[in-house]
Amino acid sequence: MSIGALLGVFALMFLLELPDKTMIATVVMATRARPRNVAIGASLGFVVQMALAVAAGSLLTLLPAQIKNLIVALLFLGGAAFLLLVKEKEEEDEGTAEAQRERPGTAWREMFTAFSVIFIGEFGDLTQIQAANFSAKYHQPIGVFLSGSLALVLVAFIGAYGGKFLQRYVALEKIRFAGGLLFLALGLYSLYQLRHW
Repeated sequence: MSIGALLGVFALMFLLELPDKTMIATVVMATRARPRNVAIGASLGFVVQMALAVAAGSLLTLLPAQIKNLIVALLFLGGAAFLLLVKEKEEEDEGTAEAQRERPGTAWREMFTAFSVIFIGEFGDLTQIQAANFSAKYHQPIGVFLSGSLALVLVAFIGAYGGKFLQRYVALEKIRFAGGLLFLALGLYSLYQLRHW
């Protein structure tokens, strides 16, 4: 896997996670707990989920190439439709995160809360689907895992330490729209590649 591909995985994961509900949950948790503990717990949740996603993507490599490419294209297009057409209820997500963080406690409790919220919130998330896609496409699960995990850990730290500042200057809708267009382009390109089989 080339450095360019690793950087591409990193950049896409980073951009997709910024407007996500788990990023918002991280920001909210950090308003009522120590940012360091939230960042550590959220990072661990992201890394465990990335390992699960890469393992699932590795299973896709066992399929015939044409079927695998069709699945990857459909997942890309589904992700594009989600980002471009579905509006998330951010207020509801923030309320859920606040409910999780009502009682501040020890450092371990704060880390465990952040881990739990992120781990549960990431099941079936677009970044996890994308990690599975990349793992199947590049046949480099370790590279995808490391690159994707670094991107998500960076998002966790941004959410814990600077999420409010970022949201003040970059509209979540714009980030979601850019990610949706990128998914759409990748899905159409994957479908185009099917014509060569």
